[in-house]
Amino acid sequence: MPRERNRARLLIYSHDSFGLGHLRRCRAIAHSLVDHRADLSVLILSGSPIIGSFGFRTRVDFVRIPGVIKLRRGDYTSLSLEMSIEETVALRASIIKHTAETFDPDIFLVDKEPLGLRGEVKDTLTMLKDRGTPLVLGLRDVMDDTKQLAQEWQRKQAIPALDKLYDHIWVYGLPEVCDPLEGLPIPAGVADKTRYTGYLRRTWTQSSPPAVAFPEDWPPYILVTTGGGGDGAALIDWVLRAYEHDPDIPNPALLVLGPFMRSNLQADFMERVNRLDKVEAITFDANVEGLMVDAAGILSMGGYNIFCEILSFDRPGLIFPRTVPRQEQYIRASRAQDLGLIRMLPPNSDRTPEEMAAALRRLPHQPRPSEVRIPGLLDGLSTINGMVDQWLDARPGNGDSHRAAEHSLSLARAKG
Repeated sequence: MPRERNRARLLIYSHDSFGLGHLRRCRAIAHSLVDHRADLSVLILSGSPIIGSFGFRTRVDFVRIPGVIKLRRGDYTSLSLEMSIEETVALRASIIKHTAETFDPDIFLVDKEPLGLRGEVKDTLTMLKDRGTPLVLGLRDVMDDTKQLAQEWQRKQAIPALDKLYDHIWVYGLPEVCDPLEGLPIPAGVADKTRYTGYLRRTWTQSSPPAVAFPEDWPPYILVTTGGGGDGAALIDWVLRAYEHDPDIPNPALLVLGPFMRSNLQADFMERVNRLDKVEAITFDANVEGLMVDAAGILSMGGYNIFCEILSFDRPGLIFPRTVPRQEQYIRASRAQDLGLIRMLPPNSDRTPEEMAAALRRLPHQPRPSEVRIPGLLDGLSTINGMVDQWLDARPGNGDSHRAAEHSLSLARAKG
């Protein structure tokens, strides 16, 4: 029996191997959409091993597919199951396709990987395209160095997928800041269906007790966060060496180590924190946005989500970008620094405690991002809400939802 078409459904795929970036971005989009539309339900397909640690709004749920982890040499292996990566990917692909068949979404949104991890979402894309379901690829503002990305996408057959499979491409940023498609050999039709949404604004409305209790007469803390933490040990060590060398740094520091940092490193860092009066540390907070509201400044790695949060909460931001295995963080941080939105610690510095101590002293006095005027900078979620409105509101009850979505997309282009 066909379901009632007045209740809309969005399916989001997030491959999630190691880290929090993809999941947190998809969750922000899902929450914005269900807050905006009372008739919409969103289901997220994710491989994140800690997705259950996050809270979700009413009408947002998730299906956890078996996890994988990326090895240093760039290949993947099963996270928990004693299965080959080929078997694991085949199992994930089967779960993804079966979920899509049953959930029967009105829109399918794929995060970052055009064909999914090792092509695991290709069959699902083909099936939904045959059904007339609009297919959307969501890309962050920076993917990688252009040459490296071109080689990767050629190997993965990504550009033909952009051209032939996808109906729409969303870039979660602005070309004035970064353009992930610049310099790539993409067909003209791909550019025609690409929409730059602006960055995804983050908000915080919940009230909760503080994660730590600094003395009331102390100045606000500097928040130091590494995202998932799997590659954040160098930053945490550098900050600790700065406070060990210079205990008179005016602002205390709150370190968020990250759930994927190795446990032996976490233990070592906690011991060092316990010897310092002005430093506190926690492993993980699923609602890290609440820690940003009162921070004097944010020191972090240079991932997409933390960049959006620095902009959204208008905190002085200092970025220590990684440069391997991708140039993504360095490219974003360099461009943002050129625009005056944040400042960057050069990844090739000597990393002396004196250099970090000086940076921590300067950070609370840096200009805030809002001092730079870039129209539409944080319009990403409202832009996405508007596009989804047009697609869903235009669909006939039992007609071709794909044709309706194409019509509404034309309206959106005429306005934009």
